Amino acid sequence: MRPDKRFQEMKRDFWAAVKFVSERGGYTDRRTREVKKFSPREIINIYDKEMKRNEDLQRFVNIDKIRDHYLNELSEYFSYRANVLNEHFKQNLMNVNEAEQLFDEISKRRIQWKAPFPENKQSGDKKKINYLTALVNMIIEENLDDLACDYDPHKLPLFADGVPLRVFSRRLDGAFPSIINPIALWEIKEYYYTTTFGSRVADGVYETILDGFEIEESKENTEFDVEHILFIDGYYTWWDCGRSYLCRLIDILNMGLVDSIIVGKEVISALPEIVKGWKEKFNS
Repeated sequence: MRPDKRFQEMKRDFWAAVKFVSERGGYTDRRTREVKKFSPREIINIYDKEMKRNEDLQRFVNIDKIRDHYLNELSEYFSYRANVLNEHFKQNLMNVNEAEQLFDEISKRRIQWKAPFPENKQSGDKKKINYLTALVNMIIEENLDDLACDYDPHKLPLFADGVPLRVFSRRLDGAFPSIINPIALWEIKEYYYTTTFGSRVADGVYETILDGFEIEESKENTEFDVEHILFIDGYYTWWDCGRSYLCRLIDILNMGLVDSIIVGKEVISALPEIVKGWKEKFNS
């Protein structure tokens, strides 16, 4: 999934308003558990209610400016965000049995794969292949035409031109063609066995935001332009427990902090075209 063009050029104050309204108004309805949409009137009511509660907010926020500042666009964005989650994310997220079945299907395409099939860190019956990671690796290998790829880098991404220009803060899950001067970087957040939406899952969202800011800064101040992709899966964890964090993922996608979010089974349909773009950039 790519960002929506209507919101790509929005400035940081727009996204500040998205966060404020989401936090104070709630990401989801506690009764229906549906992702919330906010009309222009509802957005104003949230500001008005919060200002009555907080004198400092009254000093620094002007309701008239709120009415004139992105109000309709904000309402449009909240509708878009809810629709995307209901119509796209929900349908593509898999449980562990669906992921295993899809892995078995794709893995039969070749007798031997060069790309690794890493296992998770669980124990007992939960000790399995990381199905989404394996699917990502297989689809990339199928479409790269034997070009080099680092499927499991254990080093920090590095941009260099004579001297190191940027070294990122985190090790990501994959890089093409290399972790040094990469064309593409990706991270994978698959949670098939978690029973609650714990801090580890929330931290994964914050890690993506950090990576996105570092990549954004490097694009603005160096000649390097790397594509940043996030893969997610795990129906229960993301949909049943973590819809508020899915909302945040839609936010960071449209803020430009990640270029694509690939959801569950979408890896089969969306990733080949993305890899094609990598090859074109590599060959040019």
